[in-house]
Amino acid sequence: MHRVTSVQTKPGYTLALAFEDGTQGEISIADRLFGPMFEPLKDPEFFALARVDEFGAVCWPNDADLAPDALYRKIAT
Repeated sequence: MHRVTSVQTKPGYTLALAFEDGTQGEISIADRLFGPMFEPLKDPEFFALARVDEFGAVCWPNDADLAPDALYRKIAT
């Protein structure tokens, strides 16, 4: 399993990510912002609250999270 070690939010619902193996990249999650968990992330101020949890996943205060392995696959390919 790949773990995110840092996350920075950028305009356009983009995440700049670094992983424990040194892989880095950016991914837009604009197409994922639907449904009760992810709809609140459309607010740029709330989106900016992204952090890395103890499992290496990107998460927000409302318990929305993104699996690190899926993010890694999109960045590493």
